[in-house]
Amino acid sequence: MTDESLVPPMFGAPWTSQVLSWSNSRGRLLLRRGEEIGVTVELQQCARGRLRNSYPVGARDVEIRVFGAVDAEHLTDTLNAIVPAIRAADPRCRKVVYSVDSNGAQRTPGSGLSTIAAAESAGFRYVVDIDIAETELSLLVNEPAWVTEVDIDLNHVPGT
Repeated sequence: MTDESLVPPMFGAPWTSQVLSWSNSRGRLLLRRGEEIGVTVELQQCARGRLRNSYPVGARDVEIRVFGAVDAEHLTDTLNAIVPAIRAADPRCRKVVYSVDSNGAQRTPGSGLSTIAAAESAGFRYVVDIDIAETELSLLVNEPAWVTEVDIDLNHVPGT
């Protein structure tokens, strides 16, 4: 296993997960909160997945795909559980990416805008629309504070 291998995230109560499949770059989990209906979550290293040629991907960027969320609130709750679990599994992950299908084939009920709003409620921000072979996607990212911090001391070279 290489240093860049995707590590299965661990979830604390009330969340439970079951690994459905896992490899070095991609995994599928069944994620549940208590007795709620479970959702399938797919995690993919962006550098090895469908987004690899779509933006300047980092080796540790992870795309999240959620299947089976019953509504926008359920999606927000799910994303709120997944992001910290990914960060705990790989503290060097710079971007967690969530994509919304711009062609209307949503993975959650409602419009693309309601899905984007649900992701934004979970701390994601819209970045760009991209085209990949099978569809057009709106990419949203969640980045830790250490990535987005700005050093306002213009007389200082970072890292020195």
